[in-house]
Amino acid sequence: MRVEKGEAGYIRARKTLLIMENILCFVLVAALVIMGYLLNHTKLNLWTFVAILVCLPACRALVNLIMLAPYDSINEARELEISGKTESLTMLYELVITSERKAMPIDILAIYNNTVCGYTRNKKLDTVYAGEYIKKILAKNKLEKITVKIFQDYKAFLSRAEGMNNIASVEQNQQSRRNEDIKEILLDISL
Repeated sequence: MRVEKGEAGYIRARKTLLIMENILCFVLVAALVIMGYLLNHTKLNLWTFVAILVCLPACRALVNLIMLAPYDSINEARELEISGKTESLTMLYELVITSERKAMPIDILAIYNNTVCGYTRNKKLDTVYAGEYIKKILAKNKLEKITVKIFQDYKAFLSRAEGMNNIASVEQNQQSRRNEDIKEILLDISL
């Protein structure tokens, strides 16, 4: 089963895919160089040129793997706990939001109406900057007057998400199209 961006387990699945892609590409490069040398008894041949061209996507996959390497997937038990308490909200998991200045790992984002709240395990993340950056990107996409708050305290996040879920269950999710628009923009700015 394929795990999409924004779902729990995405980082783990993406790392596995990138590792396999890197192994395949670099084995193919080595095979092409060896085959060209064995056939022509020189490294200056068409097979070496093709191997060099195969290096381009291989290096791109390697860069993607290096970018994802420091980040881990969310704990499955935590994901089950959260999903049980936020069934009326639009949820995103395991995002690495990228800006001009930095990459910002956000484990969970809950979206409802004009509120986006998130949780990160990363204690070095500037949560104020992350919230302002997300708010700025949403405003550029004509989604204004949205409150964005990123928590480093799990209990505070869970309390906020449960409150949002209670409101959403009472209102029966009248803002689903807006929630999906916010979700798509956040996925677009994430690795």
